[in-house]
Amino acid sequence: MTDVQDRLEKTPVVPLVQADDTAIAIDTSRALAAGGLGVIEVVFRTDRALECLAAVVRELPDLVAGAGTVLTADQARAALDAGASFIVSPGLDDAVVKVAQDASVPVYPGIVTPTELQRAVNLGLNVVKFFPASIAGGIPALRALSSVFRSVRFMPTGGVSVGNLGDFLSLPSVLACGGSWLTPADAIKAGHYERVTELASEAAGIAKNSRG
Repeated sequence: MTDVQDRLEKTPVVPLVQADDTAIAIDTSRALAAGGLGVIEVVFRTDRALECLAAVVRELPDLVAGAGTVLTADQARAALDAGASFIVSPGLDDAVVKVAQDASVPVYPGIVTPTELQRAVNLGLNVVKFFPASIAGGIPALRALSSVFRSVRFMPTGGVSVGNLGDFLSLPSVLACGGSWLTPADAIKAGHYERVTELASEAAGIAKNSRG
């Protein structure tokens, strides 16, 4: 767990990689790494997402690669078998959390409400995903939640962009931010991976300025 946490403390931005082709997943991840982002989340939103995750883990061992959009315990187990260093879910599911905890792998389930967050805390979690951040109250909601759940840190995702990344990262309770703006589908489809690297570098710079 320490390696993931350390990486996120240094560069608190987690880009989402969505691909249905292993070569595209590898090239996208390599472009993100070239821009200074060392933690990526391969989302389970395509038929070959598991293959893409395994390929990234195999070909880019210096990256910390996790699995996102993990909905079931079976998916969580498959992700771990493929080499995922962490698990991310859009919601809070006890079975998914248990699979990760049993394997001593970080798991970041999505929460919105105080009830969900209290349940996460009682499952032994101290880092959660806040999703969808932009329509769930954004920064004011995070301030309110963190004033009560003082030991918890958040990973807001959903509506985070280059325009508000610095504002989110300025909150002490925010460990890192996730986002898909770093991997624009049109640029990737056209093979313009230099655009991905530019966006990653820009985000890394914002993160550095926000955290001093």
